[in-house]
Amino acid sequence: MSTPLVLLHGWGSAPGVWDPLVAALPTPRQTLAPALPGHADAAPMTASLEGWAASIAAGLPAQFDLCGWSLGALVALTLAATAPARVRRLVVLGASPSFARRPDWPHGLPMADIEAFLDEFERDAAGLMKRFTGLQTLGDSARRAVATRLRIHQPTRDDADGGLAAGLRLLRDADVRPLLAQIDCPVRILHGRGDALMPVSGAPALADLLADARLTVLEDCGHAPHLSRAADCATLIAGFLGD
Repeated sequence: MSTPLVLLHGWGSAPGVWDPLVAALPTPRQTLAPALPGHADAAPMTASLEGWAASIAAGLPAQFDLCGWSLGALVALTLAATAPARVRRLVVLGASPSFARRPDWPHGLPMADIEAFLDEFERDAAGLMKRFTGLQTLGDSARRAVATRLRIHQPTRDDADGGLAAGLRLLRDADVRPLLAQIDCPVRILHGRGDALMPVSGAPALADLLADARLTVLEDCGHAPHLSRAADCATLIAGFLGD
């Protein structure tokens, strides 16, 4: 029996965002798609990547393959670093070890832009979600279809509990580069050439920080390659996992 594949979605999304990729996997396998804290039906918790990773890992099998997208990729990198014996292989999509641009990491968004996201979210959450969807689809030849799929899986409840805001604060504050040396499993990085949220320049920089990583850049693709290029991503992931 194959190793279970755990799929971690991004900020402001839900587990169902993985459905097209799962359907396209050439070999059926057990997949588990837990919700990030404060998303879907998962209770919110303090904005800590280590805490989020530990909370998710507590409900998973002893060993698994792991795939994370965007904020889910940050959680996945953290989980692979802090529980290396449990992660057999790791795939990250639209990933960066730091969502924010920093003096020694030029590949993120300006901190002022992320602070503006937080301010706008407090004033007009629906408006921010709409703009965030637009940014995720920039540079993608299947922009309309990707936007439709993203909207289907956006949260519909209000954010009175602060769960989604906690995720935004993680995107602002997190920098997992110090943890990457602890990841000893093989890593596959998939990144859209046109990604407007996580510049493609950060993908080879991330690969260089990992002991065993291989990068594939997908042309005509934005921040959500598992939606716009589901079949291609499924084939690449299955090959990497040994299916």
